[in-house]
Amino acid sequence: MKPAAGCALLAVLLVAPTLHAQTPSDRLTLADYLELESVQSPQLSPDEERIVFGRRWVDKVNDRFETSVWVMEVDGSRPRALIDGSSPTWSPDGSRIAYTAQGEPDGQQIFVKYVDVDGPATQITRITESPSDVAWSPDGKTIAFRMRVPDDAGWKVEGQISQFRPKGAKWTEAPRVVEKLSYRRDRVGFTADGFMHIFVVPADGGTPRQVTTGDFDHGAPLFTPDGRTLVFAGGPRTEDAEYSWRESDIYAVDIGTGAIRQLTTRSGPDNSPAVSPDGRMIAYTGYDMTSDTWVDSRLYVMNVDGSAPRLLTESLDRSPRSLEWAADNSGIYFTIQDRGSQNLYFASTRGDVREVTSGEHMLTVSDIGPSGRAVGTLSAPDKPGDIVLLDVRRPDNIRQLTDVNADILAGKRLGAVEEIWYKSTDGLDIQGWIVKPPDFTDSRKYPLMLSIHGGPHSMYNVGFNFGWQEHAANGYVVLYTNPRGSTGYGSAFGNAIKNAYPGKDYDDLMAGVDAVIAKGYIDTENMFVYGCSGGGVLTSWIVGQTDRFAAASANCPVTNWLSFVGTTDGATWYRNFEKYPWEDPSEHLRRSPLMYVGNVKTPTMLMTGVNDLRTPMPQTEEYYQALKVLKVPTAMVRFNDEWHGTSSRPSNYIRTQLYLRDWFTRHARNAAAVTTDGAGL
Repeated sequence: MKPAAGCALLAVLLVAPTLHAQTPSDRLTLADYLELESVQSPQLSPDEERIVFGRRWVDKVNDRFETSVWVMEVDGSRPRALIDGSSPTWSPDGSRIAYTAQGEPDGQQIFVKYVDVDGPATQITRITESPSDVAWSPDGKTIAFRMRVPDDAGWKVEGQISQFRPKGAKWTEAPRVVEKLSYRRDRVGFTADGFMHIFVVPADGGTPRQVTTGDFDHGAPLFTPDGRTLVFAGGPRTEDAEYSWRESDIYAVDIGTGAIRQLTTRSGPDNSPAVSPDGRMIAYTGYDMTSDTWVDSRLYVMNVDGSAPRLLTESLDRSPRSLEWAADNSGIYFTIQDRGSQNLYFASTRGDVREVTSGEHMLTVSDIGPSGRAVGTLSAPDKPGDIVLLDVRRPDNIRQLTDVNADILAGKRLGAVEEIWYKSTDGLDIQGWIVKPPDFTDSRKYPLMLSIHGGPHSMYNVGFNFGWQEHAANGYVVLYTNPRGSTGYGSAFGNAIKNAYPGKDYDDLMAGVDAVIAKGYIDTENMFVYGCSGGGVLTSWIVGQTDRFAAASANCPVTNWLSFVGTTDGATWYRNFEKYPWEDPSEHLRRSPLMYVGNVKTPTMLMTGVNDLRTPMPQTEEYYQALKVLKVPTAMVRFNDEWHGTSSRPSNYIRTQLYLRDWFTRHARNAAAVTTDGAGL
């Protein structure tokens, strides 16, 4: 599974400090990335004796990530691969698993395999669109899933044009007719020709039957315990549904008749339904309509018919995720992200909220059994994600069951990760982290990389990050922070950049750089900055505000809000400004990095995927052309076979790391010598 791979690494020696021309054997290298594995969504068998999970690995020959289905005993013993596929889920009696994998006639299909029976799995669908969100019925006889259904736009032109085509003529392919408000999506492509619908299919194979109807998208299905109803979240079922913004509700559909009932009715989004084991209640998340750019969701519960909705987490200013009912129907377990970490919480149906686990880690609980056993994944600064087991009644003992990267980390010295808090403008406290080189000593001076997250509403966290560790292994100090606009610090903190992005988040980032400089070990002549998406926005903004960085890389950025809002994959970005640009473009211009490009002196590279629909390539091209006109050192790196981001392919991940460091070392101040050596991989 893990053949060796190699390529040359351009290493640059700086005067202060000297970066490694040859990476010591006890450092992480990019070759290690090709051996890195991850575990996904562990699920307890109904008797809680076994765990099924996905194990992802790198197919180096075909330059892609692959996933295999594994099973092990609940104590972590006897781990074994079952079959190639992903998203495995147990049947109610524990005899089978359903999963998705490549099948016939093409693309992803649903398969079912008996766990204790030798022989191949059974392909139970032969569909032309990819299925998702597979769910078993309580009796194990039916499987529900979602799939896109093409719609008929009603145009008759192509039928009429055939009369003009000479026999054997090779005419141009028919045009794509677009009439939807939001007609394409990053990593999907054009979505104008269909809607996501819910289907059911016999668990032993057969013809899928569409349960939902209408020109609407339908969310992931959940069976009620009686097996007669599916619960899901979806947008408004109205004629002008495509114009709704932040509007979604919880619905129930009768599997037999297709009749759909709307269970929630408030103005605002309701999502993530979870049905109680006794079938009497539904938990869900949501919030009242607001124009704020960020607001944390709340946890609610209602009767299964939609009556008596009530808020459970009024005092918790964090967003509940991954809802799991307690077996006795007393309440809901969920995870929240808070100040860079993620832990498990519990809310009773009476509204009492308590923390179940604590610690500086990223804990994602994916299944909780009737006895209180819980499985999930856990990652920490020095630990890639692995499967863990805990008892929610005695949560202090979190037991690690897998160690899928022990082979590549054996003998490796990782960079120490230090948490920092510092004051920004307005006296606001900002959290960040510093990754130091493995041989760090505070008597030396190190180049600094400032890494900026995207979103902008997201959260850097304490989970293991290979990229930062690999940069640190090459002699850099890496700083990453959660400036204003980040999640995990409450609604007010996240909303602080409303109509002011970029804005004070820039101040927060610069204050973080100053805080690290004050520690005395940063080479202030060789500081670098980069980020993708929202991080690309801020990077292109930073170089227009200051020349303190020796070089920058604005990756997959937005540089011109005027041209962006109408070309990104959705119309909702118009809502992030007080007025439409044709009414008053001043805010769009004021917040566009392109308007400050005349100030840029910093060598600035741009890296973007050629298929990017979220921050389309023209955003990069506009900024690149402006920099070239101004004769500012720049380069535009156009990543092939990439949507938003530059690292979905293993080879492109490696390229991202290498192009980034190559650009920084090319423009390092006081550069000395350049050597080419393959040992860095």
